[in-house]
Amino acid sequence: MGIRTGAEYLAGLRDDRDVWIHGEKVADVTSHPGMNRGPQTLARFLDKQFDPTLQDVLTYEEDGERIAMSFLAPKSPEDIRRRGAAYYEWATWSNGMLGRTPDYKNASIMAFGSAAAYLGQGRTDFAKNMVAYYDDVRKGDKVLTHTLVNPQVSFDLGKEGKFSPKVALQIVKETDAGVIVNGARLLATLGPFADEIEVFPSTLLKAEADNIPFAIAFALPVNTPGLRMICRDSYDHGKSHFDAPLSSRYEELDAVVIFENVLVPWKRVFMYRDPGLCNRAFSETNAIVHMMHQVAAGKLAKAEFAVGLLCAMARATGKDKDMAVKGQIAEAMWIAESVRAFLYSAEHQAEPDQWGNYIPQRRPLDTSRNLFLQRYPRLVELVQLLGSSSLMATPSEADFSNDLSEDVARYFQVENLNGRDRIALFRLAHDFAVSGFGSRQMLYERFFFGPPNILASVYFDLYNKDDMMDRVDVLLKATD
Repeated sequence: MGIRTGAEYLAGLRDDRDVWIHGEKVADVTSHPGMNRGPQTLARFLDKQFDPTLQDVLTYEEDGERIAMSFLAPKSPEDIRRRGAAYYEWATWSNGMLGRTPDYKNASIMAFGSAAAYLGQGRTDFAKNMVAYYDDVRKGDKVLTHTLVNPQVSFDLGKEGKFSPKVALQIVKETDAGVIVNGARLLATLGPFADEIEVFPSTLLKAEADNIPFAIAFALPVNTPGLRMICRDSYDHGKSHFDAPLSSRYEELDAVVIFENVLVPWKRVFMYRDPGLCNRAFSETNAIVHMMHQVAAGKLAKAEFAVGLLCAMARATGKDKDMAVKGQIAEAMWIAESVRAFLYSAEHQAEPDQWGNYIPQRRPLDTSRNLFLQRYPRLVELVQLLGSSSLMATPSEADFSNDLSEDVARYFQVENLNGRDRIALFRLAHDFAVSGFGSRQMLYERFFFGPPNILASVYFDLYNKDDMMDRVDVLLKATD
């Protein structure tokens, strides 16, 4: 079939999926207040794949069908750059505010499909399962979410790399039809709006006998019987695009996923009862590198948006002539240009991997993901510092059509913007830096790939330190 229209995507969401929000079961995620506008936005994005001016950027041709570029197995450095251009195009549509556009999981499924031989070390049929699944989601243009983390009831147990059978997703039974699993996982971003959910083990799964029941990787349709999603509060409160320009468009929701004795058919199992294999899967298949590539493109779009917002705020008030303000905004520019440089470096140093694909160079992407989680809160802070009380002086759109409209137009104007346009701009800044939606974005960036201390530790372990240490050693041993 190839790429789907937005209408086809939305029709696929109208099934019997078991989704709960605000204490009630949702009958239809495409029409539920507080939930419906996120998938509508994503549907419009999917429609862009049919735009003749964008099609060669967003898709490639295979067997006469158009397939999303994020599924392309890269066989050259040019393919890496083509994938990067598609990632960036997707990200600019939401200015990085949608963290789970389909290309994110497409990148990992492509990697696992290309490196299916790795999964075949567990059982040969698991490799065949992954190849078949890659074909299915690629040719069906499926929208995927994923969930990696087991809930914990004991911090000390978690420190030991173990999981509680009271709550963690685990294998409970093996049948001829498949595997029965039970327990919970968190956190599935875009979960209620996905076609499929990919359930892979956490990369912190230690290779111990105690962890065998928790060692499984599979994928299922979201409407699988026994699979339930419990969503957090929605940040889309039904406000207009004027009043809530980000949260009214880009609410992707996050959900805890409950598996109540769910049957996973054998053809949907990719790894099973092998903690060691599970623990190395993302790195050995290079899925992590391809995912970081998509993420870096998204963070560039997000950082650029922050720069644009800051510049627009400064111009509106005339502060763009102030040296101190210029210095503050320059800091945001440095962040954006750093991410751009990391992305360029990774793409232009692409190298072949052991599976017959090319991959971007990992180190620049790994550096970007470690730095951005630290620097994004600073971007938010810069908007707060520049906006100050103006982030609160934001009447609603309704105030332009009541008895106060003349007062609002007069008293909220600034040097370079009339009252309505000034309020629109600062409501956008509020949604970015102050609202519940904006706060969730900051939390999301802090923990996007996992706990920052663990990410930094992994970065240290992978870094090629020997050549640099050798230079120190040579100097210390030099006699001239």
